[in-house]
Amino acid sequence: MQDSPNTEMTSTTKYAVSELSVPVTWGNLKGKVWGPVHGRPVLCIHGWADNCGTFNALIPLLPEECRYFAIDMAGHGLSSHRPPGAFYSFPEYVADVRRVVKYLQWTKFSFIGHSMGGVIAAQFSALYPEMVEAVVQLDVLGFLPVDAKEIPGVMKQGIDEILQFEEMAAMKEKVYTYEKAVERLLAVNPTMTERSVEMILERGLTQVEGGFVFSRDRRVNFRNIVKMTLEIAVEMMSRIKAPVLIIVADKGILERGSEVNQKRAISTFLQLYNDRNDTVVKVTGSHHVHLDNPEVVAPFICDFLKTKVLSAGILESKITQ
Repeated sequence: MQDSPNTEMTSTTKYAVSELSVPVTWGNLKGKVWGPVHGRPVLCIHGWADNCGTFNALIPLLPEECRYFAIDMAGHGLSSHRPPGAFYSFPEYVADVRRVVKYLQWTKFSFIGHSMGGVIAAQFSALYPEMVEAVVQLDVLGFLPVDAKEIPGVMKQGIDEILQFEEMAAMKEKVYTYEKAVERLLAVNPTMTERSVEMILERGLTQVEGGFVFSRDRRVNFRNIVKMTLEIAVEMMSRIKAPVLIIVADKGILERGSEVNQKRAISTFLQLYNDRNDTVVKVTGSHHVHLDNPEVVAPFICDFLKTKVLSAGILESKITQ
């Protein structure tokens, strides 16, 4: 694993942050945009049950030559929930990214993905390799394979959960004071700082009479019924053409993988990334290190984007002149 590069960090803070809204058939996918209008596009995708606020602290530390689009995925943050009866699974999320890219009329762009967002980025990069310039994975290796024997049980559980939810859909959301909402999110994310939790809650709460409710769709909590085996994941990974940077937190979810199958998958992917000459670094921090301590991961991302995207773009421009 690589040591921290001696990279001077630039800042996007001199550019105003604007809101983004992408129309979809069931509503809108919302997000935030940083950086110059003609900057190289970078799509930033948050983790499960988070929202694009997860990048608030990191993006201002990244190269100012890029334009960063952080999206609230469907059912998260300020984005519309999926229609009644719909599931939340990775293929649907990948399709949503394709919708965003089509709306923005991009032909090439890069990814920064945290956790679930990294899985979405990897799957998109495998299906549309010609569109992706570079991929940054934050505390995830891009795929979450399961043993084939587990898949029927996972599918059944996911179906049962959503049917049960539909029977209880009339139940009102629990209303919290802001302080209690902070406490609840800290309780389920004990490694996050209170400052980080408050950044997530900027788009994670909706004000109602008597207080606040969480804005995310409760269905995102159910089991993802579309799974892949290690064999399929390896095949998908082989189709990714873009360079990849993987940042692993020493107290993150990858370090907690204790089951034999999890360890086998982690070992397999690390070896495959090594064979591809991709970059894997380990940093001190928890699963949300990019939000809690962005200065720890920013130098690696800056160096990667400058080397793989910005420098490559300059060279490409000279060749085509």
